[in-house]
Amino acid sequence: MLDFFELVKKSLPTLLEGTFVTIKLTILIVAMGLILGLILAFCQIYGSKPLRIAVAIYDRIFRSIPELVLLLLIFYGMPGIGLRLSPFYAAVVALGLRAAAYMGQIFRGSFMSVGSDQLTAAYSLGMSEYKAFIYVIFPQAMRAFIPPFANEYAIILKDTSLAYAIGVVELLRQGQYIITVEYEPLPIFLAIAGIYFVLTFGVARLLKKLENKLKIPGIGV
Repeated sequence: MLDFFELVKKSLPTLLEGTFVTIKLTILIVAMGLILGLILAFCQIYGSKPLRIAVAIYDRIFRSIPELVLLLLIFYGMPGIGLRLSPFYAAVVALGLRAAAYMGQIFRGSFMSVGSDQLTAAYSLGMSEYKAFIYVIFPQAMRAFIPPFANEYAIILKDTSLAYAIGVVELLRQGQYIITVEYEPLPIFLAIAGIYFVLTFGVARLLKKLENKLKIPGIGV
C-alpha cells in the first residue's frame, strides 16, 4: 500500500502536466462547440430552407461518425488537401466539429423551449425580432441550456482522452509513459480516473449552482 501511494505521489507532477493539456483541449473544444453550435442553431431556426438543409446534413454527419474516426480523418486526411495540423489542433478541430453538432441541438432545444406567447407579447410591446431574442428568449433559454450543457461538457472532457491516438501528450498518454517505466498500471490508471472525476464532478457542481441561482420559482422547463 505504501508503494502504491509513493508511486502516485512521484507520478503526480507528470500527470498534472498531462492534465493541463487535457484542460486546454477541453476549453478550446467547448469554445468551438459553443460558437459554431450557436450559429448552427440560428441557421436551423431562422435560416432559409437551403440553409436549414445544409445544417441538417452537417448535424447528421458529425453526430454519426465516431469521434476516433473523426480524429484520424482530420489528422491524416487534411495533409492530403495541403493543410497540416499539429496533433493538438487536429484534436481540437475534430472534436470541436463534433461538439458543435450537439451544441447546436442543445441551443435549438433551449430556444424553442421558450413559449411562443412570450414572443408574441414582446412584439406587442414594440420590440423588434432582434430585441425580442436578446431580452426575452435568450435569458430564459440559458436556464434550459445549462443542464444538457453540463452533460455535454462531461462528454467532451472524457473524449479528449481519444487524442492519445494521434499523439497528443494529454493525461492518458502521460500515464502510459509512466506505466512504461514503472510497470505498475493499476495505481496510475486509478490516479488518472481520480483526476477525470475531479474535473468532471467539480465543473458539474459549479454548473448546478449556476442553474439554481438562475432558477425562477414557478417558471421552469
